[in-house]
Amino acid sequence: MELMVQIIFAMVLLEFLELYLHKADTLAEMIDKLYTYYKQSVFIFFLVHPTIYYVLGVLIYLDAFNFYGITILIIKFFDIFFKIEIIKQRYFIKNMDSDLEKMMRMKITPSMRFLSLLMHVPLLYMAIFSNLG
Repeated sequence: MELMVQIIFAMVLLEFLELYLHKADTLAEMIDKLYTYYKQSVFIFFLVHPTIYYVLGVLIYLDAFNFYGITILIIKFFDIFFKIEIIKQRYFIKNMDSDLEKMMRMKITPSMRFLSLLMHVPLLYMAIFSNLG
């Protein structure tokens, strides 16, 4: 049980690290920041998303590939690839959909910043403990 608490605590810390690395006032600023990582190296871009590796490692270690475990992985993969797609449209194609352009200028509220923390940690908790059983 102590191991499970440590796993959840580490996930919370990694989510806070991701919040810090992706901190911005608007989605456009966040994408600009992520593009600087992407420009340096695509590997650095993937390294600033440490929770996906952590979740994958925990799920493999605990053999917790249930509905909740797969759900958190799908959400994280879609998040990363959505960011890559926005970077591609904004910096390489230089042609962005008008609705997406409006969305890029929207302010990121504090509740939106912590949405990943409030969603991913409980999903990992449910994946671990529904597997234990």
